[in-house]
Amino acid sequence: MNLAVIYDSKTGNTRQAAEWIAEGMQKTEGIQARAFGIEDVDEGFVKEAHGIVIGCPSYAALMTPDMRTWLLESASKLQMAGKLGGAFATEQYTHGGGENVIMSILTNELVMGMLCYSGGAACGRPVIHMGPIGVNGNVEPHNCMDNYKEYFQIYGERFSRKAQDLFA
Repeated sequence: MNLAVIYDSKTGNTRQAAEWIAEGMQKTEGIQARAFGIEDVDEGFVKEAHGIVIGCPSYAALMTPDMRTWLLESASKLQMAGKLGGAFATEQYTHGGGENVIMSILTNELVMGMLCYSGGAACGRPVIHMGPIGVNGNVEPHNCMDNYKEYFQIYGERFSRKAQDLFA
């Protein structure tokens, strides 16, 4: 089963998070997961995918303009209706708007007819309600993306198990 992670990244942090999610997805037997920047999405792979996780950095507490444009202009070509959808975000500082980014991505997925995933508290600890958020060390030296690696991988693994439950 194919699963895709699609992201917009400005500094490489969101790309890293996307790769960690794909790594987590691959821990589930029978899953082929790939991560794509919005500028190089493999349309054939994504059309065949049963689940798509979308993410981007917080930009003024919202998704990036590039991600919004991509969702409006390009995502509709990928036959996303009926697929499992998820979201993640990165931000430069704690409380930098990542929750808003995730909610806006999930809203777009719902409008496209996707089934939105949230393991929430049902999967136990760590609780990841809407999607994982990573804080990079650009502004907060005590923070770094590596602190969040496990959360992104766990989210990917949980997402892939849910995709298999629904579509296998």
